[in-house]
Amino acid sequence: MGFSRSFFAVLLLLTLLTRTARGDQEVTYDGRSLFINGKRDIFFSGSIHYPRSTAEMWPDLIKSAKDGGLNVIETYTFWNAHEPVHGNCDLVKFIKLVQAAGMYVVLRLGPFVQGEWNHGGLPYWLREVPDITFRTDNEAFKNHMEKFVKMIVQKLQDEKLFAPQGGPIILAQIENEYNNIARALPGSAEYIKWAANMALGLNVGVPWVMCKQNDAPGPVINACNGRNCGDTFMGPNHPTKPSLWTENWTAQYRVFGDPPSQRSAEDLSYSVARFFSKNGTLVNYYMYHGGTNFGRTGASFVMTRYYDEAPLDEYGLPKEPKKGHLRDLHAALKLSRKGLLWGSYSLQKFGAGLECSVIGTIPPLKCFCSIEDMPPASNIKSWTLQARIYEIPENKICVAFLTNTHTKIDGKINFRGTEFALPRHSISILPDCKTVVYNTQQVNAQHNSRTFDPSKDANANNNWEMYQDVVPTSKGVKSNGLMELYNMTKDTTDYLCFKLNDDDLPFRHDIHPVIQVSSLGHIMHTFVNGEYIGSAHGTKIEKSFVFQKPADLKTGGNRIAILGGTVGMPDSGAYLEHRVSGVHSVVIQGLNAGTLDLSQAVWKHQVGLTGEALGIFQEENLNKVQWVQAKSGTPITWYKRYFDSPSGTDPVSLDLSSMGKGMVWVNGQGVGRYWVNYLSPLGKPSQHMYHVPRSFLKPKSNLMVVLEEQGGNPEDIKVMIVKRDNICTVVSKNYTAPIDSWSREDNKLKSAANSDKPEGNLQCGEKKVIRSIVFASYGNPDGACGNFTVGNCHSPNVKKVVEQTCLGKPSCALPVSAEAYGVDAACPGSTNTLIVQAKCAKKSKA
Repeated sequence: MGFSRSFFAVLLLLTLLTRTARGDQEVTYDGRSLFINGKRDIFFSGSIHYPRSTAEMWPDLIKSAKDGGLNVIETYTFWNAHEPVHGNCDLVKFIKLVQAAGMYVVLRLGPFVQGEWNHGGLPYWLREVPDITFRTDNEAFKNHMEKFVKMIVQKLQDEKLFAPQGGPIILAQIENEYNNIARALPGSAEYIKWAANMALGLNVGVPWVMCKQNDAPGPVINACNGRNCGDTFMGPNHPTKPSLWTENWTAQYRVFGDPPSQRSAEDLSYSVARFFSKNGTLVNYYMYHGGTNFGRTGASFVMTRYYDEAPLDEYGLPKEPKKGHLRDLHAALKLSRKGLLWGSYSLQKFGAGLECSVIGTIPPLKCFCSIEDMPPASNIKSWTLQARIYEIPENKICVAFLTNTHTKIDGKINFRGTEFALPRHSISILPDCKTVVYNTQQVNAQHNSRTFDPSKDANANNNWEMYQDVVPTSKGVKSNGLMELYNMTKDTTDYLCFKLNDDDLPFRHDIHPVIQVSSLGHIMHTFVNGEYIGSAHGTKIEKSFVFQKPADLKTGGNRIAILGGTVGMPDSGAYLEHRVSGVHSVVIQGLNAGTLDLSQAVWKHQVGLTGEALGIFQEENLNKVQWVQAKSGTPITWYKRYFDSPSGTDPVSLDLSSMGKGMVWVNGQGVGRYWVNYLSPLGKPSQHMYHVPRSFLKPKSNLMVVLEEQGGNPEDIKVMIVKRDNICTVVSKNYTAPIDSWSREDNKLKSAANSDKPEGNLQCGEKKVIRSIVFASYGNPDGACGNFTVGNCHSPNVKKVVEQTCLGKPSCALPVSAEAYGVDAACPGSTNTLIVQAKCAKKSKA
């Protein structure tokens, strides 16, 4: 299925230009950038996945993204969740909201998306199509893939949502990160050519993208995914294609058992500045808002909370300084836009930087014109300080990116007659090749910290009832041997119960028999004669595991029951259609006859739990079982209570620290899987707070239902209010002025009100003011927002000055100088840093 030369030429002409007479939103590209209606631009995009938030959250998320300097929203489509005109999967509504905000859309159609989403977005029924192999030159898969893609495209075209129709969609993606598996699948090259052909044949009028596809065919643009595409991307595979970054990972997705993870605002901004300094034209933050894997939507072992460390956290609250530091970066790059898009590029190197192994303090980095000029040292490592420059001399436009790639040592360079300090691992942006308006290591943006406070309203009348599910039951499908879990449950439930009745398990009373169960994942609970004897589980890395425990057998008949469970289906890798899970071996050791293998005995299999089948997490089905007064520590038990909605509009969360593993519903809506007793290597739960969107709640009598697998204490579950009202500023005297003090007029960089000094800024959220100053110090304070300490240069006068300037106001600006606060400027050890922490609160009622 290769491209003929003539066909390639036609496709290149038609798709490269993507011209259409249907609308005025023409999208084209060349080797430098995308064009919108013939105009070059640079694009800052953020991933927001519509099923991972509620429709009620979308407007605020989109607005907050735009406030962060984004002009594009990127999203996957989710084949196995898609409902085109209903609820959280209303793709059309989501795109129209983005359009209403004046932003563009990058649509990643896949339809395989990976994305830590259950089964990579592929519906379960696809596994049962005869002779199918996913994502290769397989007719069955290609037929269903094409049908889905065409269905989505048709719905979007009907709503006139592609750019040539006047809509916001400017790029579309087919397939996803295929290079990761191409070598494992025969026919992969033919499949990729087919996928490109199929996409191009849809005539959507916008360029198509394939990420992590170095050999993207014809006019399809190959794009980069990763943390540092400014250094790792090999670049477009044809000089007529622009450099796009479809996934810049803002943190790291986490699975149950993981310790906390983070990616600093400084590192993230460095990666973006690096990419644009090397001809980049579009970056997408994956994720800008991660959100929540509601219900059973997360992939294997993936937590309910998704990319909580993104610029907008799980609840949609700005995580500062990440959001603000990136917003400032976008502004700096926009000031540099003309030079970047139309300027001639050059690279200037400033000799080698020197790092030598010495005892004591490492000296400041110096620059040498040549290796010969370096002083002798026992262990020398060298690197190059750089200036990447974009110039239009006739228009007196010049943009420079001054870069220090060393991760530990600061540096200095003389660039065009001026000396510039370059902090370690940083890039300074000079929109006029003279003035530093932004440095990736110098964070002018406000910081904040998040708090969870119990809701008095919601935690009142904490009355719980319970229903203990029956394991095993008398129902089930009989088979000789244990049946595979995925095939039996068909992704309709996490649970499959295996039951065996054996009338003859002879044993000696002086030897305690041991039951041994081997499983391919993910978790299992074992019962002998109706008694729960324990559980075991695998991990994201190693899903197989073995459970062994003594079993109290009795003379005559014995009943063995095993509740196998999954925590999502896998989302990546070749041959997803052949993945298996569940119990595959059951033996009993210590019997009179030695070890008895029961794996091929006659077992009964029940799909799901009784409570699930009866839908007792919904109000209308509660009376289908008998509820009794709750007690803690009971396995495979359903708990319920009613609570009133917390007052106000702040986000709501559940503290499930007292529970083990299970699922939660509020008013019938699936909050998601929890697994609190799966501890990280640090000895703490990977996640214990679980988001309940406000749209799930009503003012009074909200029904909470909790399915607990292992035994927890529901009375200690707390309904919490989520806030980011602790705000901080951390600014040094040597920082740049706030980015919004700069503007460009007549191709010249100008400072607003002639202000080029650094400034500490505090800004409360909507309808809130600064109620108190928790901490204030100038000199050499230290710490993180919410946990600061003073240094030896501290003066109590600083707090008084800050209180006079800020209290009772929604925002305030603070000077960064020793003189402003009456502090000794010559104090030994001073870093001339201002740190202030304030507490925001609602305005007092008159």
